[in-house]
Amino acid sequence: MSYKDNLRTHLLLLLVAAIWGSTWAVGRFLSYGLDEANRASMGPATSAWLRYVFAVAGFMAWCWLYRNRDGPRILPKGNKAWKYTIWMALLGTMGYQLLFMNGMKWTAAGDASMIIPMNPVFTVLLAVPLLGQRLSSRMVLGLLVGLIGVAIVVGWSPNAEIPFNHRLIGAVMIALAALTWAATSNLTKMALMDGTIGTSLEIVVWYSIVGWVLLTPWMLAEVWQSGIPIPNTTEWASVAYLGILSTVLTYAWFARGIDKIGATSAASYVFLVPIFGVLSGWLLLDESLGVSMLVGFCLIVYGVREVQRESERLSAD
Repeated sequence: MSYKDNLRTHLLLLLVAAIWGSTWAVGRFLSYGLDEANRASMGPATSAWLRYVFAVAGFMAWCWLYRNRDGPRILPKGNKAWKYTIWMALLGTMGYQLLFMNGMKWTAAGDASMIIPMNPVFTVLLAVPLLGQRLSSRMVLGLLVGLIGVAIVVGWSPNAEIPFNHRLIGAVMIALAALTWAATSNLTKMALMDGTIGTSLEIVVWYSIVGWVLLTPWMLAEVWQSGIPIPNTTEWASVAYLGILSTVLTYAWFARGIDKIGATSAASYVFLVPIFGVLSGWLLLDESLGVSMLVGFCLIVYGVREVQRESERLSAD
């Protein structure tokens, strides 16, 4: 099928990349606020918890709508399925969301969005101990090139109004968030390979629900310390946007894209996410643009592609 025949799918994936890119600016707003006069009233844990209120409601509605069409079961079945679910909830929902929202307190949205493309590199490297993936010198080289790109983004960021030590703290948190997501991706592969999980959709629904429960103590501790927040209309719209659009609908659209044009072609749109992340930070938060971002982005993409190509080559041998 030609590109023209799949034009709607490509446009949908472009929209997915734009939405995912915009989450960095929205997360920055919720975690820190635009300025002292317009500071968001919700803390990071509360924002993450409310995001998953909307996301879990969306996933539950999805389960109900497709209950008679081979849709996902609402709860895991069997001890092994629960084991995978709890680990992925700890890493992919609770860990990722806390690191993401707290990281956005410290660094610019555009800078953070440049770091997250390292996720595929971490996924491949974690597959070495988890899935028996072979490691080559070319993979190590790709990792080093990607890390140099990250260092350029953090060290020479045009958003110099944020102190370097703050940007560094934020970058470490975002990198750790990418690492938790990579671990979740590998655990999903393991669960699918040994037949513990029926579909990847089921596990996403399960660990989203369990992860939301695990976020609850963090939210309660934050409320205990800072008081019950009173979100304004913009903040409610922001958490709803993150929960429904950025978490539930984009997952469905991305899965549809994989079905239509294949995983490799669909995954290429992920590299557009940082571009939309930088643009959303510039448009919505008045962040700065700079050549260092372009240089860092090119190095990160080159490093990621080298690791991915080498991983595919080794898997084919």
